Amino acid sequence: MKILYFIPLMFLAACSTAPKLTLRPQQTPSAAVASDVRYPEVVRAYHVGRYADPNDDLVMHEQHVIYRVEENDRWNLHPGPADRVQFNPPCNSAFSPTPVNDAVLAEVNAQRLATVQMMAQARTLSSALAQFQAALQQTRISLQETAVLRAAVIQMKKRLDALEAAQAQPSLLSPPNFPTNEPPDSLSP
Repeated sequence: MKILYFIPLMFLAACSTAPKLTLRPQQTPSAAVASDVRYPEVVRAYHVGRYADPNDDLVMHEQHVIYRVEENDRWNLHPGPADRVQFNPPCNSAFSPTPVNDAVLAEVNAQRLATVQMMAQARTLSSALAQFQAALQQTRISLQETAVLRAAVIQMKKRLDALEAAQAQPSLLSPPNFPTNEPPDSLSP
């Protein structure tokens, strides 16, 4: 039971001792890397007075210094002086001048000629496509007209068949059939 009384005292003793700050010597940059390539980290010291621990009412902290890293070390992305030699050429070919020699000029001219030929073929193809679409539209119109005419012919054929069927049946009201143009003798005066 007496051990429990010593536990808060140990916490107070731990808080009251100042932490030993070990300072590492700053490393000097190597000869190959300039000192303006990276920014150093920023460390600030804050002096804190006595205060009660917000997590435990039974613990009080004595005044001490808190060190906080405000900014980590980071790369310096600003461009360097203009007289600095650039060791690596730019990777993007858009920023490098085009090499000029006879082989490159011949290839560029061949590509230009191929482009002109492709454009001419594309124009020819588009005009042929326009003609094909006009012919297709005319064919559709002709097909519709043919369908209308076919329906009219079928209707006429039905009427003709009906008339032939009506003629084939002898009618009581129909006049007699004479083989010649002369009137029959019984009807003569």
